[in-house]
Amino acid sequence: MAPAARVSLNKFLITARKALLAPPAQRPNPLVFVIGNESADLDSLCSSILLAYFCTYRTTPPTLHIPVSNLPQADLALRPELTAVLKPAGLHTNDLITLDGLPKDDNVTPENTRWLLVDHNSLTGPLAARGFGGPERIIGCIDHHDDEGVVPPTVKPRMIEKSGSCMSLVVEYCKPVWEELSRLESEEGTTNSREEWESQLAHLALAPILIDTTNLTSKDKTTEWDTGAVEFLEGRLTQSQKTSATGGGQGYDRTAYFNHITSLKEEIAGLSYRDILRKDYKRWEDGGLAVGISTVVRGLEYLLTEIGDQKEFTEALRAWAKEQELDIAAVMTVSNPDGKFTRELLIWAFNERAVKVVKRFVEKNGEEGLQLQTWGSGKLDSDDGKGEWVRCWTQGRVDKSRKQVAPMLRDAMKEVARL
Repeated sequence: MAPAARVSLNKFLITARKALLAPPAQRPNPLVFVIGNESADLDSLCSSILLAYFCTYRTTPPTLHIPVSNLPQADLALRPELTAVLKPAGLHTNDLITLDGLPKDDNVTPENTRWLLVDHNSLTGPLAARGFGGPERIIGCIDHHDDEGVVPPTVKPRMIEKSGSCMSLVVEYCKPVWEELSRLESEEGTTNSREEWESQLAHLALAPILIDTTNLTSKDKTTEWDTGAVEFLEGRLTQSQKTSATGGGQGYDRTAYFNHITSLKEEIAGLSYRDILRKDYKRWEDGGLAVGISTVVRGLEYLLTEIGDQKEFTEALRAWAKEQELDIAAVMTVSNPDGKFTRELLIWAFNERAVKVVKRFVEKNGEEGLQLQTWGSGKLDSDDGKGEWVRCWTQGRVDKSRKQVAPMLRDAMKEVARL
């Protein structure tokens, strides 16, 4: 059921959904999925769509690659920035295939599925718990996180490189087939459709790169992969002569597009603490313990004064940890008060083994690795003497995001497990 010829993103997703909803005997076998990580941020969501689209055309005959957004359908409402990015791509959040959209019948098993991972290199969460993440079912990976050694060395693509945005690596991988499709359609006289589709794809790809590199201004994150991808993508936009993604009709402007998405991404005033904690969240298990890290786009002071108060926040975090069955809950904030980029880290250990892990983590990484300094004169810190331990810091090393902090915590979990 793969498209016979190049189609719009919207029609591509319709085709993918039809393939999933078809009777078992009429579905592709195996089903090939492209999936981002559990945090389901712009980078993961947009990368899975773009990669699936172009990978469908990389084989002869075309093999349908189905993009899956790694979150429940209801969680899409927590991402207004995604709605804004999908609009110039001719899409709506209802067009996306989420975890809720995967068939529940017995004919969809780990054995008759294959997975192409993007923006992570080890499948986690509900899908992994159901057995879908085995190395024998992974057919490829494009990622910018530390290599966890799960993806077999023989699969193609296997592109695990450091970049500000994973989308930049996706663009590099897809560039040859993208250019080939553009040439073919131009020769066939479908210029108008081609230019419209080029604009849609480019806007979709540009958004996460600009967000993840702070509009290419972050010296810590921006790499040649990112600058090269933006140059390529903006070249597709200038050919299309379309109006800007912000709807102003003035033509594409990089900074305006970045500012528009950023303002939506940082708007959390109407959300509950639970929604804020689950908006950008990832969970791991190592050494017999579970850790979950929520990334929040506003600082702790804002959370404790504008959303609720300290008591409500701590009660909500405890409830979230219980819901997620966590031994360790962490909150990482990113904010820009008074024009200064700031990161904060709160970690809550809920039992004695978890306390050992967090203390080991601080011992190894607190000074040089992260340059942790007590936040708010320690008003969020606590030690009940009964196996719970909470600490909150300001990070001196603002270049260390969840992408670096999570492996540090997981290494400490593994070390304590060996004791």
